[in-house]
Amino acid sequence: MAWLVAFAVSHIVLAIFPGDDPTGDGPWSYTAYIVYDLVLVGISIAGAVVASATVRPWGRALPRWTVLTSLWIGSVLLIVRGIPGIAENVLTVTGITPHGLLGTINGVAADHSTMEFWSGMAINTYFFLGAVVLVPATVSYARQSRMA
Repeated sequence: MAWLVAFAVSHIVLAIFPGDDPTGDGPWSYTAYIVYDLVLVGISIAGAVVASATVRPWGRALPRWTVLTSLWIGSVLLIVRGIPGIAENVLTVTGITPHGLLGTINGVAADHSTMEFWSGMAINTYFFLGAVVLVPATVSYARQSRMA
């Protein structure tokens, strides 16, 4: 749940203080950026409620399939985002794939001295840790709720 709260808070902060160019020179508008951020905040809050439902007495009143389906969806999303991200981190830092798994846009190897590189590393690691925490929690809930 702490992972989800931190994720929600970070996106609330990004919505309030978006920086110089929140759209990243993309084809979307500032409004789309804010809507996207707020959707992520909503999903995070819903995820925190679901995570709480697995350990709080009021959670037993919810249908098992709704909690379990939500947990599995979250687990799959974090696996799909986290594992390739951490793999790219390791491969890029070690120099095995200096351009990343799919290459860089401009064909130049990743510059390890930039804040952009290390913030990307931190974000990839954060999603990987989310998967490391949520997948076992999901499996544990599936087993325990089946026995109850």
